[in-house]
Amino acid sequence: AIILVHWLLTVWGCMNYMFPASYAWGNFSVLAVGIWAIVQRDSLDAIMMFLTGLLLTVLTDIIHISVFYPPNKYLTDAKRFSVGMAIFSLLLKPASCYLVYRMYRERGGE
Repeated sequence: AIILVHWLLTVWGCMNYMFPASYAWGNFSVLAVGIWAIVQRDSLDAIMMFLTGLLLTVLTDIIHISVFYPPNKYLTDAKRFSVGMAIFSLLLKPASCYLVYRMYRERGGE
């Protein structure tokens, strides 16, 4: 569910080409690692890399949103929706990190 929600929010955040390609590459590559973590249920490395990637995308999302946020006179409804979804994804990432950390502990991580 974590991957599906973040995938949908990232797709909607990239919808308007307001953010550079690094926003999409960073988020989608972390989601790919998350799929790897789901497939290999016994791998601690996969879940740790997914958690680390989520934490790093929190930082990069803050930078992308703050640097590329357009002035008010250039905000169309589509851009407003796109930025809103990117911000919503950013706000959900700490909760996702907590859930992924719990999965890490369940798999035997310390």
